[in-house]
Amino acid sequence: MDITDERIRDGVRAELADDPRLPYVDEIAVEAYGGAVTLRGTVGTFAQRRAAVADARRTRGVFDVYDELEVRLLNDDRRKDAEIRGAALQRLTWDPEIPGDYLDVDVKDGWVTLKGDVDYQFQSDAAFDHVASLYGVTGVTNEIKVVERL
Repeated sequence: MDITDERIRDGVRAELADDPRLPYVDEIAVEAYGGAVTLRGTVGTFAQRRAAVADARRTRGVFDVYDELEVRLLNDDRRKDAEIRGAALQRLTWDPEIPGDYLDVDVKDGWVTLKGDVDYQFQSDAAFDHVASLYGVTGVTNEIKVVERL
């Protein structure tokens, strides 16, 4: 039995509504076409954006998710770029599996860019996850390179 676009859309909406990390699910529009889902709208944090995409991906019948969500921090939730950078660097140095000394962090308007070299992909992924969950982050670009060391 084929799953209709309407059932997929309703399934994604149900996943979003059941997620306690998403306080304002009515601000997220869901479109479905042939198993591809597009999320549009506004969320309050980058962590909420990631949660919404993960919820959509885990919905039955979904094979691809297009993330067009925007992060808009309210003034009370804004954080200075230097403060975010310091917190990100601290978080990276606390994880013994990540070579924090070889990584750098740039922040502009809450958007974090990770740079540097690591030995393994899991280290790059962990660095991304660590900074993505920081308070005040609006997005993350991961430019960390995985380099084989001899």
